Order: sequence, then C-alpha cells, then structure tokens
Amino acid sequence: MLRDPDIRLQLLLHLLLTLAAFIGCLFLHIPAAFLLLCCSLLLLGMSLYFHAKRLKSITHLCDQVDEILHGAEHVAFSEFREGELSILASEIHKMTVRLREQNAELAHEQQFMKEAMEDISHQLRTPLTSTMLIVGMMRDPALSHKERTEYLHELYGLLTRMQWLIETMLTISRLEAGAVRFQMTHVPCRTLIASAMEPLSIAMELKDIRTDMIIEGEPSFHGDQQYCTEALTNLLKNCMEHTPEGGSISIKASENSIYTEILVTDSGNGIAEQDLPHIFERFYRASEFARNGYGIGLSFARNVIAAQNGSLQVRNAVPHGAQFEIRFYKTTV
Repeated sequence: MLRDPDIRLQLLLHLLLTLAAFIGCLFLHIPAAFLLLCCSLLLLGMSLYFHAKRLKSITHLCDQVDEILHGAEHVAFSEFREGELSILASEIHKMTVRLREQNAELAHEQQFMKEAMEDISHQLRTPLTSTMLIVGMMRDPALSHKERTEYLHELYGLLTRMQWLIETMLTISRLEAGAVRFQMTHVPCRTLIASAMEPLSIAMELKDIRTDMIIEGEPSFHGDQQYCTEALTNLLKNCMEHTPEGGSISIKASENSIYTEILVTDSGNGIAEQDLPHIFERFYRASEFARNGYGIGLSFARNVIAAQNGSLQVRNAVPHGAQFEIRFYKTTV
C-alpha cells in the first residue's frame, strides 16, 4: 500500500499536521494535546485500514480482469458492494459479456466464411477441371473445324457459369456487408417481368415451356430495377430448371394499398417439405430439388429483395409445382 505515492503523500501530510497540532496544544493544555494525538493516530489507522481493504478489492478486480484476458469463460463480479468499485465491476462485467458475444459472432462468421470458401472452391473445381480437359483436347492438331467449334462453345459455357458464380457470390457478400447502394426508382412490374424473362426466352422455347403473364392493372413499386430484374431472373431460371418439357410457368402481378405482389408458379413436382425451410440458404443442395445449379441463385434473390423493404417466400402450389411470392411493401415492416 505504501508503494502508492498518493498514499505516502497523504500519510506524510497527516503526520505533519498532527505533529503541528500536538505541539500547539502543548502550550495550551497538555492532556488535550495527548487526546488530540491519540484521536489523530486512531483516525490515521482507520484510514489506512480502509485504504488497504479498498486496495485489496482493486487487486482482486484486476486479477479477475487478468483471468478474462487469459481466456477464462466464467468470471463473477457480483461480490462487490454498492459504491464506485461496484459500478466499475458492473461496467467491466457488461464489457466482458459484450466481448464474449462479439467473439462468438466473429467465430461464427469465420466458420461461415471457411465453409463458404470451401463451397466456392468445390463449385469451381469441377468446371475448372472440365476447362483444362477441353483446352488440352483443343491442342490436338487433328481436330476438325466442327469439333473445335463444339469445344469452344462448351468452353464458353463453362467460363460463363464460373463468371456468374463469382459475381453472384461477390454481390451477396456486398449485400450482407451493406456496401451496395441501390438506385431507387419507380419500377413498373410489366417492365420488370419482361426484362427478367428476356435472357431465358430461348431456353424456355427449347424446353417448350409456356409462360402465362397475368397483370392486374399497372402495378409498380419503388426499388432498384437492375437488381430486382436479376433477382426475378434467378427465380424464373430456378422454376424453368424444375419444370418438365411442355410445362408452364405463371407470373401474376398485382398491387394493393400495402404492397405490390409478384407470384411465380411453375408446373413442376414442387419442393420436398424438408427443403422448404432451407431453400433460400446459400449452397443448400441437399435433395433432388436443389441439386441442379450452385444453390446461390435463390439466396441472391432473397437478399436483394429483403434489402429493398421486400419479402420472398416459397410454398408448394396446388395441385403441384412451386410458388414464389415476392412482396414489395409501401411502408417499412
């Protein structure tokens, strides 16, 4: 305790004042001088006792903080009574709880990023291997012009799929980090649906899939047309991949005072009940429904729509098929 310079200074001043008062009282009344000396020494002793007790509590608090810094999970600060130390201990406890929560969140994010990188590596490995094989076969000088053209076409398709995967993953990461700035404009549903269907029109024609568009009035919403178009294209692409040849996809748009709604319904086999809660999870491809593709198109669509005050839900249609429900709300929900 005496190593503290403030306590040493306080003790020295107390002794000097006591000595001065004692000498002064000797000239006035000797018994009073000795009484003053005893009271002063008693007060000094009590002060040193409480200082020592307080120092012990502070040392104990420092030891507990040191335990936390060395990885202790459960450290209690409840033994301190009311007062400044109790307030300090309470604030330290709140800080440690928050730090534990942040560490847990960071560990979860690190695990998620690790799994995501493993998934991306796995997804890229197959087309990269195919690309290397095709490039190796194209080096054969005996290849005919027709074979070389077919290889080039296949190579272009593989590179396009890899590019889509990387760009989509980067966009999802930017969305989750809040780094995407949407260009919010007035978006007519009729224009949105036409733009989303355009890149899939040839593929749907080759599969002989009929598209029925039902638009009630002129529904619209406030959002980013480019991102919403890409999200709707992903939904339509998913429906197309799970609709048999000769099937149909229905797109219905409507609007009320609360929200603008777009319903996309296909005539496929629907979604297994065990898949419904997980269908929007990134890289979820556990069952037959989700094995086609990379498993990020639906995740991308939900992230884009949710970031624009919207919602995306899925259910099985009656009598069969899957139905995606998009809603853009006019007020914050």
